[in-house]
Amino acid sequence: MAIFPSRKNQKSRIARRCEDDSVTKLRLKYAPYYYTFDRQEGTRVWREGKPYIMLSSNDYLGLGNHPKVVEAGREALKKWGSSTTGARLANGSRTYHTELEEELADFIGKEACHVHAAGYLSCMSAVATFAERGDLIVVDKNVHSSLWSGIHLSGATAERFIHNNPDDLRDVLIHEDPDRAKLLLFEGVYSMEGHVAKMPELMEVARENDMFSVMDDAHGFGVMGPGGRGTAAHFGLESEIDVISGSFSKALSSTGGYVAGSRAMIDYLRTHSKQTIFSAAISPSQAACALASLRVLKEEPEHLERLWKNTRRYKEMLENMGLDTWGSETPAMPIVLGTKEKVYSFWKDLLSKGVFTVMSVAPGVPPGKDLVRTAISARHTDEDLDKVGDALAYAARSL
Repeated sequence: MAIFPSRKNQKSRIARRCEDDSVTKLRLKYAPYYYTFDRQEGTRVWREGKPYIMLSSNDYLGLGNHPKVVEAGREALKKWGSSTTGARLANGSRTYHTELEEELADFIGKEACHVHAAGYLSCMSAVATFAERGDLIVVDKNVHSSLWSGIHLSGATAERFIHNNPDDLRDVLIHEDPDRAKLLLFEGVYSMEGHVAKMPELMEVARENDMFSVMDDAHGFGVMGPGGRGTAAHFGLESEIDVISGSFSKALSSTGGYVAGSRAMIDYLRTHSKQTIFSAAISPSQAACALASLRVLKEEPEHLERLWKNTRRYKEMLENMGLDTWGSETPAMPIVLGTKEKVYSFWKDLLSKGVFTVMSVAPGVPPGKDLVRTAISARHTDEDLDKVGDALAYAARSL
Protein backbone atom coordinates (compact mmCIF):
# COMPACT_ATOMS: atom_id res chain seq x y z
CA MET A 1 0.00 0.00 0.00
CA ALA A 2 1.37 3.44 -1.00
CA ILE A 3 2.27 5.72 1.88
CA PHE A 4 1.61 8.85 -0.20
CA PRO A 5 -1.53 9.24 -2.34
CA SER A 6 -1.00 9.26 -6.10
CA ARG A 7 -1.14 12.65 -7.83
CA LYS A 8 -1.36 11.20 -11.31
CA ASN A 9 -4.68 12.91 -12.08
CA GLN A 10 -4.64 15.47 -9.29
CA LYS A 11 -3.82 19.12 -9.89
CA SER A 12 -1.93 21.18 -7.33
CA ARG A 13 -3.61 23.96 -5.41
CA ILE A 14 -1.73 26.59 -7.41
CA ALA A 15 -2.72 25.01 -10.73
CA ARG A 16 -6.37 24.98 -9.60
CA ARG A 17 -6.07 28.59 -8.48
CA CYS A 18 -4.94 29.57 -11.98
CA GLU A 19 -7.77 27.68 -13.66
CA ASP A 20 -10.47 28.97 -11.29
CA ASP A 21 -9.41 32.62 -11.07
CA SER A 22 -12.54 34.77 -11.42
CA VAL A 23 -10.69 37.94 -12.49
CA THR A 24 -9.00 36.11 -15.37
CA LYS A 25 -12.33 34.61 -16.43
CA LEU A 26 -13.90 38.06 -16.45
CA ARG A 27 -11.03 39.47 -18.51
CA LEU A 28 -11.32 36.67 -21.06
CA LYS A 29 -15.09 37.07 -21.26
CA TYR A 30 -15.06 40.80 -22.08
CA ALA A 31 -11.62 40.81 -23.79
CA PRO A 32 -10.64 44.46 -23.26
CA TYR A 33 -6.89 43.77 -23.00
CA TYR A 34 -4.05 42.13 -24.92
CA TYR A 35 -5.34 43.34 -28.28
CA THR A 36 -2.90 42.25 -30.98
CA PHE A 37 -2.56 44.29 -34.14
CA ASP A 38 -1.51 43.00 -37.54
CA ARG A 39 0.06 46.21 -38.83
CA GLN A 40 0.91 49.77 -37.87
CA GLU A 41 1.55 52.88 -39.91
CA GLY A 42 1.80 56.33 -38.37
CA THR A 43 -1.04 56.79 -35.92
CA ARG A 44 -2.98 53.88 -37.45
CA VAL A 45 -3.03 50.25 -36.37
CA TRP A 46 -4.91 47.40 -38.04
CA ARG A 47 -6.65 44.41 -36.51
CA GLU A 48 -8.25 41.78 -38.70
CA GLY A 49 -8.14 44.22 -41.59
CA LYS A 50 -9.87 47.10 -39.77
CA PRO A 51 -7.93 50.36 -39.17
CA TYR A 52 -7.96 52.19 -35.83
CA ILE A 53 -6.54 55.53 -34.71
CA MET A 54 -4.19 54.75 -31.83
CA LEU A 55 -5.25 57.05 -29.00
CA SER A 56 -3.48 55.35 -26.09
CA SER A 57 0.15 55.05 -27.16
CA ASN A 58 2.97 56.57 -25.12
CA ASP A 59 4.80 57.60 -28.32
CA TYR A 60 4.42 61.23 -27.27
CA LEU A 61 6.81 62.72 -29.82
CA GLY A 62 5.83 60.31 -32.57
CA LEU A 63 9.40 59.22 -33.28
CA GLY A 64 8.72 55.48 -33.62
CA ASN A 65 9.08 55.63 -37.41
CA HIS A 66 11.34 58.67 -37.71
CA PRO A 67 13.88 57.89 -40.48
CA LYS A 68 16.86 58.73 -38.25
CA VAL A 69 15.59 56.47 -35.48
CA VAL A 70 14.83 53.53 -37.77
CA GLU A 71 18.19 53.86 -39.52
CA ALA A 72 20.06 54.02 -36.21
CA GLY A 73 18.43 50.77 -35.08
CA ARG A 74 19.24 49.09 -38.39
CA GLU A 75 22.90 50.19 -38.35
CA ALA A 76 23.34 49.07 -34.72
CA LEU A 77 22.10 45.58 -35.63
CA LYS A 78 24.58 45.42 -38.50
CA LYS A 79 27.51 46.63 -36.38
CA TRP A 80 26.84 44.92 -33.03
CA GLY A 81 24.42 42.08 -33.74
CA SER A 82 21.25 41.41 -31.78
CA SER A 83 22.54 41.29 -28.19
CA THR A 84 25.59 41.25 -25.97
CA THR A 85 24.05 38.20 -24.19
CA GLY A 86 25.39 39.30 -20.84
CA ALA A 87 25.13 41.68 -17.91
CA ARG A 88 27.04 44.95 -17.91
CA LEU A 89 28.97 43.87 -14.79
CA ALA A 90 30.42 40.89 -16.63
CA ASN A 91 30.69 40.57 -20.41
CA GLY A 92 27.85 42.79 -21.62
CA SER A 93 29.08 46.39 -21.52
CA ARG A 94 29.74 48.19 -24.81
CA THR A 95 30.63 51.70 -25.94
CA TYR A 96 27.08 52.27 -27.23
CA HIS A 97 25.86 51.92 -23.63
CA THR A 98 28.23 54.54 -22.27
CA GLU A 99 27.57 56.90 -25.21
CA LEU A 100 23.84 56.83 -24.49
CA GLU A 101 24.42 57.21 -20.73
CA GLU A 102 26.68 60.24 -21.13
CA GLU A 103 24.33 62.09 -23.49
CA LEU A 104 21.28 61.25 -21.39
CA ALA A 105 22.90 62.38 -18.13
CA ASP A 106 23.99 65.65 -19.72
CA PHE A 107 20.50 66.26 -21.12
CA ILE A 108 18.79 65.61 -17.77
CA GLY A 109 21.34 67.65 -15.85
CA LYS A 110 22.97 64.87 -13.85
CA GLU A 111 26.57 63.68 -13.54
CA ALA A 112 25.96 60.06 -14.46
CA CYS A 113 23.40 57.57 -15.65
CA HIS A 114 22.89 53.81 -16.00
CA VAL A 115 20.62 52.25 -18.62
CA HIS A 116 18.65 49.01 -18.27
CA ALA A 117 16.82 46.75 -20.71
CA ALA A 118 13.42 47.73 -19.26
CA GLY A 119 11.95 50.82 -17.67
CA TYR A 120 10.39 48.64 -14.96
CA LEU A 121 13.89 47.47 -13.97
CA SER A 122 15.18 51.03 -13.83
CA CYS A 123 12.35 52.35 -11.69
CA MET A 124 12.44 49.34 -9.39
CA SER A 125 16.21 49.64 -8.91
CA ALA A 126 15.97 53.40 -8.29
CA VAL A 127 14.13 52.55 -5.06
CA ALA A 128 15.46 49.14 -4.03
CA THR A 129 19.09 50.25 -4.39
CA PHE A 130 19.01 53.34 -2.20
CA ALA A 131 16.61 52.32 0.58
CA GLU A 132 17.31 49.48 2.99
CA ARG A 133 15.82 47.76 6.00
CA GLY A 134 15.33 50.28 8.81
CA ASP A 135 14.83 53.22 6.44
CA LEU A 136 11.53 54.98 5.83
CA ILE A 137 10.12 55.53 2.33
CA VAL A 138 7.38 58.15 2.13
CA VAL A 139 5.58 57.65 -1.16
CA ASP A 140 2.76 59.24 -3.13
CA LYS A 141 -0.01 56.64 -2.98
CA ASN A 142 -0.58 56.75 -6.76
CA VAL A 143 2.92 55.81 -7.97
CA HIS A 144 3.54 53.12 -10.59
CA SER A 145 3.71 49.39 -9.82
CA SER A 146 7.45 49.31 -10.62
CA LEU A 147 8.12 51.69 -7.73
CA TRP A 148 6.03 49.59 -5.35
CA SER A 149 8.08 46.56 -6.43
CA GLY A 150 11.21 48.47 -5.52
CA ILE A 151 9.74 49.38 -2.13
CA HIS A 152 8.94 45.75 -1.33
CA LEU A 153 12.40 44.56 -2.39
CA SER A 154 14.17 47.23 -0.35
CA GLY A 155 12.89 45.93 3.00
CA ALA A 156 12.29 49.52 4.13
CA THR A 157 9.11 50.66 5.84
CA ALA A 158 6.71 52.58 3.59
CA GLU A 159 4.24 55.30 4.54
CA ARG A 160 1.87 56.72 1.92
CA PHE A 161 0.82 60.34 1.57
CA ILE A 162 -2.27 61.62 -0.25
CA HIS A 163 -1.70 61.92 -3.98
CA ASN A 164 0.23 65.07 -4.91
CA ASN A 165 -0.40 66.62 -1.48
CA PRO A 166 2.71 68.20 0.10
CA ASP A 167 0.77 69.16 3.23
CA ASP A 168 -0.12 65.53 3.90
CA LEU A 169 3.51 64.56 3.27
CA ARG A 170 4.52 67.03 5.96
CA ASP A 171 1.88 65.66 8.34
CA VAL A 172 3.12 62.09 7.84
CA LEU A 173 6.66 63.14 8.73
CA ILE A 174 5.66 64.92 11.93
CA HIS A 175 5.31 61.55 13.67
CA GLU A 176 8.60 60.08 12.41
CA ASP A 177 12.02 59.89 14.06
CA PRO A 178 14.02 62.89 12.73
CA ASP A 179 17.22 60.82 12.81
CA ARG A 180 15.85 57.99 10.68
CA ALA A 181 17.05 57.74 7.06
CA LYS A 182 14.17 58.77 4.81
CA LEU A 183 13.45 58.59 1.09
CA LEU A 184 10.80 60.66 -0.72
CA LEU A 185 9.31 58.87 -3.74
CA PHE A 186 7.02 60.40 -6.36
CA GLU A 187 6.45 60.74 -10.11
CA GLY A 188 7.06 63.80 -12.27
CA VAL A 189 3.97 63.13 -14.38
CA TYR A 190 1.35 60.59 -13.31
CA SER A 191 0.42 58.65 -16.42
CA MET A 192 -3.04 57.58 -15.36
CA GLU A 193 -4.14 60.99 -14.07
CA GLY A 194 -2.04 63.31 -16.25
CA HIS A 195 -1.09 65.28 -13.14
CA VAL A 196 2.23 67.10 -12.80
CA ALA A 197 3.92 66.69 -9.42
CA LYS A 198 3.91 69.67 -7.08
CA MET A 199 7.65 69.37 -7.13
CA PRO A 200 8.71 72.70 -5.57
CA GLU A 201 6.54 72.06 -2.49
CA LEU A 202 7.56 68.40 -2.26
CA MET A 203 11.26 69.27 -2.43
CA GLU A 204 10.78 71.93 0.26
CA VAL A 205 9.44 69.25 2.61
CA ALA A 206 12.31 66.96 1.62
CA ARG A 207 14.86 69.66 2.51
CA GLU A 208 13.19 70.32 5.86
CA ASN A 209 13.39 66.62 6.75
CA ASP A 210 16.79 65.64 5.33
CA MET A 211 15.19 63.28 2.79
CA PHE A 212 16.83 61.52 -0.15
CA SER A 213 14.58 62.10 -3.17
CA VAL A 214 13.69 59.81 -6.10
CA MET A 215 11.44 60.84 -8.99
CA ASP A 216 10.15 58.58 -11.74
CA ASP A 217 9.92 60.84 -14.79
CA ALA A 218 8.95 58.25 -17.40
CA HIS A 219 6.03 60.40 -18.61
CA GLY A 220 7.69 63.78 -18.03
CA PHE A 221 10.90 63.16 -19.97
CA GLY A 222 10.63 64.49 -23.52
CA VAL A 223 7.33 66.19 -22.66
CA MET A 224 7.93 68.67 -19.82
CA GLY A 225 10.45 71.43 -19.38
CA PRO A 226 12.63 73.42 -21.78
CA GLY A 227 13.38 71.25 -24.81
CA GLY A 228 11.65 68.28 -23.16
CA ARG A 229 14.31 67.93 -20.46
CA GLY A 230 11.75 66.70 -17.95
CA THR A 231 9.79 67.70 -14.89
CA ALA A 232 12.79 68.74 -12.80
CA ALA A 233 13.89 71.12 -15.58
CA HIS A 234 10.32 72.40 -15.86
CA PHE A 235 10.64 73.65 -12.27
CA GLY A 236 14.37 74.45 -12.40
CA LEU A 237 15.08 71.80 -9.76
CA GLU A 238 17.55 69.51 -11.56
CA SER A 239 20.20 70.01 -8.88
CA GLU A 240 17.83 69.36 -5.97
CA ILE A 241 16.38 65.97 -6.91
CA ASP A 242 18.83 63.18 -6.03
CA VAL A 243 17.76 60.46 -8.48
CA ILE A 244 15.63 60.51 -11.63
CA SER A 245 14.46 57.29 -13.28
CA GLY A 246 12.48 56.75 -16.44
CA SER A 247 11.72 54.74 -19.52
CA PHE A 248 12.71 54.81 -23.19
CA SER A 249 9.31 53.46 -24.29
CA LYS A 250 7.58 56.83 -24.12
CA ALA A 251 9.11 59.95 -25.70
CA LEU A 252 12.21 58.09 -26.95
CA SER A 253 10.22 55.47 -28.90
CA SER A 254 12.38 52.52 -27.84
CA THR A 255 12.40 50.12 -24.90
CA GLY A 256 14.59 50.19 -21.83
CA GLY A 257 15.09 52.65 -19.01
CA TYR A 258 17.55 54.74 -17.03
CA VAL A 259 18.55 55.88 -13.55
CA ALA A 260 20.38 59.21 -13.33
CA GLY A 261 22.07 60.92 -10.39
CA SER A 262 25.46 61.92 -9.05
CA ARG A 263 28.45 59.82 -10.07
CA ALA A 264 28.69 58.43 -6.53
CA MET A 265 25.03 57.37 -6.61
CA ILE A 266 25.32 55.61 -9.97
CA ASP A 267 28.53 53.87 -8.89
CA TYR A 268 26.68 52.75 -5.74
CA LEU A 269 23.84 51.43 -7.90
CA ARG A 270 26.28 49.47 -10.06
CA THR A 271 27.73 47.93 -6.91
CA HIS A 272 24.53 47.09 -5.02
CA SER A 273 21.55 46.87 -7.41
CA LYS A 274 20.57 43.27 -8.15
CA GLN A 275 18.40 44.52 -11.01
CA THR A 276 21.52 46.05 -12.53
CA ILE A 277 24.09 43.37 -11.68
CA PHE A 278 22.07 40.34 -12.78
CA SER A 279 20.18 41.70 -15.80
CA ALA A 280 21.36 41.38 -19.38
CA ALA A 281 22.38 44.66 -20.98
CA ILE A 282 20.08 46.68 -23.20
CA SER A 283 20.38 45.51 -26.82
CA PRO A 284 22.25 47.46 -29.53
CA SER A 285 19.11 48.39 -31.45
CA GLN A 286 17.23 49.47 -28.31
CA ALA A 287 20.08 51.74 -27.25
CA ALA A 288 20.65 53.12 -30.74
CA CYS A 289 16.97 53.99 -31.24
CA ALA A 290 16.82 55.71 -27.84
CA LEU A 291 19.98 57.73 -28.58
CA ALA A 292 18.75 58.70 -32.05
CA SER A 293 15.41 59.82 -30.57
CA LEU A 294 17.23 61.86 -27.93
CA ARG A 295 19.20 63.63 -30.66
CA VAL A 296 16.06 64.27 -32.70
CA LEU A 297 14.44 65.74 -29.59
CA LYS A 298 17.38 68.14 -29.25
CA GLU A 299 17.66 69.02 -32.95
CA GLU A 300 14.01 69.10 -34.08
CA PRO A 301 11.88 71.07 -31.59
CA GLU A 302 8.85 70.94 -33.89
CA HIS A 303 7.85 67.51 -32.53
CA LEU A 304 7.46 68.82 -28.98
CA GLU A 305 5.66 71.91 -30.26
CA ARG A 306 3.22 69.76 -32.24
CA LEU A 307 2.62 67.53 -29.20
CA TRP A 308 1.49 70.46 -27.08
CA LYS A 309 -0.57 71.97 -29.90
CA ASN A 310 -2.42 68.66 -30.24
CA THR A 311 -2.79 68.36 -26.47
CA ARG A 312 -4.40 71.77 -26.13
CA ARG A 313 -6.86 71.05 -28.94
CA TYR A 314 -7.74 67.62 -27.56
CA LYS A 315 -8.24 68.87 -23.99
CA GLU A 316 -10.54 71.64 -25.25
CA MET A 317 -12.50 69.05 -27.24
CA LEU A 318 -13.04 66.88 -24.15
CA GLU A 319 -13.99 69.80 -21.93
CA ASN A 320 -16.50 71.12 -24.50
CA MET A 321 -18.22 67.72 -24.35
CA GLY A 322 -18.37 67.93 -20.56
CA LEU A 323 -16.06 64.94 -20.09
CA ASP A 324 -14.05 64.66 -16.87
CA THR A 325 -10.28 64.71 -17.53
CA TRP A 326 -9.33 64.54 -13.82
CA GLY A 327 -7.56 67.89 -14.12
CA SER A 328 -4.90 66.50 -16.47
CA GLU A 329 -2.19 69.00 -17.43
CA THR A 330 -0.33 66.77 -19.88
CA PRO A 331 -0.75 64.67 -23.06
CA ALA A 332 -1.77 61.73 -20.83
CA MET A 333 -5.49 62.46 -20.76
CA PRO A 334 -7.94 60.27 -18.80
CA ILE A 335 -11.68 60.28 -19.42
CA VAL A 336 -13.11 59.53 -15.97
CA LEU A 337 -16.52 57.83 -16.10
CA GLY A 338 -16.76 56.41 -12.58
CA THR A 339 -17.99 52.84 -13.09
CA LYS A 340 -16.72 49.74 -14.86
CA GLU A 341 -19.96 49.49 -16.82
CA LYS A 342 -19.73 53.03 -18.21
CA VAL A 343 -16.06 52.58 -19.05
CA TYR A 344 -16.64 49.34 -20.91
CA SER A 345 -19.54 50.79 -22.92
CA PHE A 346 -17.58 53.96 -23.77
CA TRP A 347 -14.49 51.94 -24.77
CA LYS A 348 -16.59 49.66 -27.00
CA ASP A 349 -18.27 52.63 -28.68
CA LEU A 350 -14.91 54.23 -29.48
CA LEU A 351 -13.66 50.92 -30.82
CA SER A 352 -16.69 50.60 -33.09
CA LYS A 353 -15.83 54.01 -34.55
CA GLY A 354 -12.22 53.08 -35.21
CA VAL A 355 -10.53 54.64 -32.17
CA PHE A 356 -8.41 52.45 -29.90
CA THR A 357 -8.07 53.36 -26.23
CA VAL A 358 -7.39 51.49 -22.98
CA MET A 359 -9.70 50.80 -20.05
CA SER A 360 -8.48 51.27 -16.50
CA VAL A 361 -10.76 50.26 -13.64
CA ALA A 362 -10.47 49.76 -9.88
CA PRO A 363 -8.25 48.58 -8.24
CA GLY A 364 -5.92 49.93 -10.96
CA VAL A 365 -7.41 53.36 -10.21
CA PRO A 366 -9.13 54.61 -7.01
CA PRO A 367 -12.76 53.56 -6.52
CA GLY A 368 -15.08 55.85 -8.47
CA LYS A 369 -12.30 56.89 -10.85
CA ASP A 370 -12.78 54.13 -13.45
CA LEU A 371 -11.61 55.63 -16.72
CA VAL A 372 -10.70 55.33 -20.35
CA ARG A 373 -7.03 56.19 -20.72
CA THR A 374 -6.11 58.24 -23.77
CA ALA A 375 -2.84 59.87 -24.79
CA ILE A 376 -1.94 62.37 -27.46
CA SER A 377 1.04 62.14 -29.81
CA ALA A 378 2.80 64.67 -32.00
CA ARG A 379 1.97 62.34 -34.88
CA HIS A 380 -1.78 62.83 -34.60
CA THR A 381 -2.94 64.88 -37.58
CA ASP A 382 -5.79 67.37 -37.65
CA GLU A 383 -7.77 64.74 -39.58
CA ASP A 384 -7.06 62.20 -36.82
CA LEU A 385 -8.35 64.58 -34.17
CA ASP A 386 -11.45 65.37 -36.22
CA LYS A 387 -12.27 61.65 -36.37
CA VAL A 388 -11.50 61.22 -32.69
CA GLY A 389 -13.87 64.09 -31.91
CA ASP A 390 -16.68 62.43 -33.87
CA ALA A 391 -16.06 59.10 -32.10
CA LEU A 392 -16.06 60.75 -28.68
CA ALA A 393 -19.33 62.52 -29.43
CA TYR A 394 -20.85 59.19 -30.40
CA ALA A 395 -19.58 57.44 -27.26
CA ALA A 396 -20.67 60.32 -25.01
CA ARG A 397 -24.26 60.32 -26.32
CA SER A 398 -25.37 57.83 -23.64
CA LEU A 399 -23.72 59.70 -20.78
